[in-house]
Amino acid sequence: MGQTDTTVRPASRMRALFSFPNPVNEVSARLVAAGVVLMCVLTIALGWHWATVIIAYGFVARVLTGPTLSPLGQFVTRVVTPRLGLRERPVAGPPKRFAQGIGVAFSLTALVLTGLGFWTAAEVFLGLLAGAALLESAFGICLGCKAFAVLMRAGVVPAEVCERCNDIWATHSATA
Repeated sequence: MGQTDTTVRPASRMRALFSFPNPVNEVSARLVAAGVVLMCVLTIALGWHWATVIIAYGFVARVLTGPTLSPLGQFVTRVVTPRLGLRERPVAGPPKRFAQGIGVAFSLTALVLTGLGFWTAAEVFLGLLAGAALLESAFGICLGCKAFAVLMRAGVVPAEVCERCNDIWATHSATA
């Protein structure tokens, strides 16, 4: 006789923790980007060197777990987005995760430069990060998603990584 296992195994808990949502709510993604803009601008304007740690942590947390371990991601998905009452706008997750990965590269670079005492160089990377996040938050232009599309078209990112992307871009290309 089979036994029903009602406990969640540690491996599946870890897999669930280190997953990224697919699809992603575009409304929440844009609000998180707005939060990144605000944090980067305040960090640069007020010379908050220590805040580069928070910015870098946020990107690493989001690329590894989506909003799960990101304080900004949690605040946006649990508090801000539900209170806005906007209709959810699902978009493919893999390009958004790729974009967060680019954010990891830029924010960790800013963090390392800050630690080495190169604050002006760190400000440049934070400024570039803020610029990309501003495009996402204000205009819905995700530079990381655009790069992901180029890499898919070039065959660098296999089609099976994002089947939905293939459908979207095939349809989008046909109408363009």
